[in-house]
Amino acid sequence: MRERLKTVPTRPGCYIMRDRRGAIIYVGKAKNLRRRVSSYFRPGARHPPKVRSMVDTVWDFEFMTVRNEAESLLTEAALIKRHKPHFNILMRDDKRYLALRADQGARWPRFECVRIVRDDGVRHFGPFPSSPVVRTAKDFVERRYGIRSCDAACPDAETHEHCHADVIRTCSAPCVGRIDEAAYRARFEEACAFLEGRRPEVFAELDDRMRDAAGRGDYETAARLRDTLLAVREMTKAHFVRKTPEMRREDAMKGLAELAEAIGLPSPPRIVECADISNLFGTHNVASLVVARDGLPDRRLYRRFRISSFEGADDPRAMAEVVHRRYGPDSTLLDKSPRADLFICDGGITQLRAARQAFAEIGVVDIPTIGLAERQEEIVLDDGRENLMLPRDSDALFVCTRLRDEAHRFAITYHRNLRERTIRESALDGVRGIGEAKKTKLLRRFKSIGGIARADEDEIASAAGVSREIAQEVLRVARSAAGEKGA
Repeated sequence: MRERLKTVPTRPGCYIMRDRRGAIIYVGKAKNLRRRVSSYFRPGARHPPKVRSMVDTVWDFEFMTVRNEAESLLTEAALIKRHKPHFNILMRDDKRYLALRADQGARWPRFECVRIVRDDGVRHFGPFPSSPVVRTAKDFVERRYGIRSCDAACPDAETHEHCHADVIRTCSAPCVGRIDEAAYRARFEEACAFLEGRRPEVFAELDDRMRDAAGRGDYETAARLRDTLLAVREMTKAHFVRKTPEMRREDAMKGLAELAEAIGLPSPPRIVECADISNLFGTHNVASLVVARDGLPDRRLYRRFRISSFEGADDPRAMAEVVHRRYGPDSTLLDKSPRADLFICDGGITQLRAARQAFAEIGVVDIPTIGLAERQEEIVLDDGRENLMLPRDSDALFVCTRLRDEAHRFAITYHRNLRERTIRESALDGVRGIGEAKKTKLLRRFKSIGGIARADEDEIASAAGVSREIAQEVLRVARSAAGEKGA
């Protein structure tokens, strides 16, 4: 576990804890993933009973990085709702975070609080972790821009008879013709531009009103304006708004353009490949190759490899094998996957040089290759230039680290599956009376060696159709194997 913890980055993100069967038992978030995950396994840690029980059950974990803490909170909530882990008590119901829906196609568009964001062509802002922030921002833009708050599909004079919003909320009252359709729509577009963070002068206006109220001694008004200012600032942060697939793609393309400029490429790379090596003390040496198309992961093109040219731990040599098997003359992948415009090695200068040498050996000279060193999150080059330290909040670094973390996840998952398979295939082989058919029945019934170890003799005998004596031996071997695995 100590070696696994070294692979966890010091970035915001979410982590997933799994038990021996691979089931998700806990999902958490953190500003610093490595610090948080390491805290669970710190020697001598004095955890509360619930946390101690969870840590005792953990067999493996995964992680994913995000841009900021708010995005990690939203990701955590989505994962908990999807998987309903045993040790997550909160957010296991169907409650979702609020978002603002703005249907620009309506004749008299308005803002609506919703909890489900659909890809229906309608503009959305959010979702956001704080419901008061959403409601406060909605209230502000309705008052500031005269946007109607009623829920009538097409408000008219009858609707106005039951509404006083034009009096107490400064509604522009389109229902009784006080504003024409073009002027109302212009106001609505201005409100949307503000929520997208494109009207900073409004913040200055709010700040001036707050300070003026405080200067007059009207502290109640000043406090209300302060709360409104904080809420709309939170709501209009660009990284909260940019949630749709189209906007994510825009961010990714911007990051690719920044990356191309930083490393000297003539144009942004459309296809980016990232390779990662995973092994445990030289055993089950595997590699992953993940692909991003236009900056976004394309899982259809992911590949994984069992390193076969040598035994033991040698990451540079394994990296060279990946290059040969991906681009060598005997590769079966050349016609199945598009060539990379940029190849990223997860690691430092030794992995990068091994990859470059492998490319040279097979005559591929037109694929730019860089390394990504995790310790300082720096771009590693070997062409005489110094390594690049991109700004921590840059879109270019986010594109690289997201792909690198995806390569980590894919490689580690494959490595774990191989370990599981080795234990599953070998633990019962020496038990007299248990052949392939009976072993298959047991694994189909109990899912894993750990599941068999938790069963009783009668269940094992019934599932495999064997005597009680053989069932006792199966249970002894399974418990022994499960115990060695957990050590």
